[in-house]
Amino acid sequence: MDWFGETGRVTDHLELNGAPLTAIDPGLLRATSYGHFSSLQVRAGRVRGLPFHVERIDRSSVELFGRGVTEERLRTGIRGALDRAGQVDASVRVTAFTRERSRLDQGLPVEPDLLVTVSAPIEPTAQSPRLLAVEHERPVPHLKHTGTFSLVYYGRQAQQAGHDDALFFDRNGHVSEASIWNVCFARAGRIVWPEAAVLPGITLQVLQTGLAAIGSPSETRPVRLDELGSFDAAYLTNSIDPALPVGAITTPAGTTEYESDGVSADLIAKAYAAMPPDLI
Repeated sequence: MDWFGETGRVTDHLELNGAPLTAIDPGLLRATSYGHFSSLQVRAGRVRGLPFHVERIDRSSVELFGRGVTEERLRTGIRGALDRAGQVDASVRVTAFTRERSRLDQGLPVEPDLLVTVSAPIEPTAQSPRLLAVEHERPVPHLKHTGTFSLVYYGRQAQQAGHDDALFFDRNGHVSEASIWNVCFARAGRIVWPEAAVLPGITLQVLQTGLAAIGSPSETRPVRLDELGSFDAAYLTNSIDPALPVGAITTPAGTTEYESDGVSADLIAKAYAAMPPDLI
């Protein structure tokens, strides 16, 4: 994220532990290299899947720092940042890290710092992306950690090769996830999620819960590269794009083109609507 203008001043609205920041100490940037984050799309002061964000930030903080983040602290921090930024529609990123690495390195639990960034709202992607399948396994994938170098690197490599982004598969030839999205597939009106070492994204959890709520539970199983042509459609999903239809996936064996599939698109839309957003 671009935090700085030409003068080194903060361009987005940032708050550290509830206090606004107007400039960044370089030491703060170093400290955030060990941490985790969650990205939220706020509309009219509400967030879809907010309980999942709360659970993720608390659980990940316990794992990385030995102490969690209470729901009250998280919601108060986000509300305060939105109020002081004067925004009810925004993109919000909450980053948990610590400036007490020496204590952490001694095996002592530390209270995580919370950096809340409020940016302009991001609109959904307008075009169906064409993906390049790349073998890559993200380290500690169950954490949305701040080590995103490989995601950007492979996404850029795919773009330089004439595609829009990268789709990852593991050493066994099983599809896992995309650079900043989870992925799912549709066949005969049933949604299939790849069973692999992936980040359980918030919107993935929203859709899985919503599908179960409308009586259409989804399936999670290994998805091989060589069966991509047997699906009716493929979708990328994250907080910005709840169900972005994939235009094509290119693998070492060739390219699979996907057409619009009204049945699965309608099913996903109903599942998403079944999980209304929560007031922060």
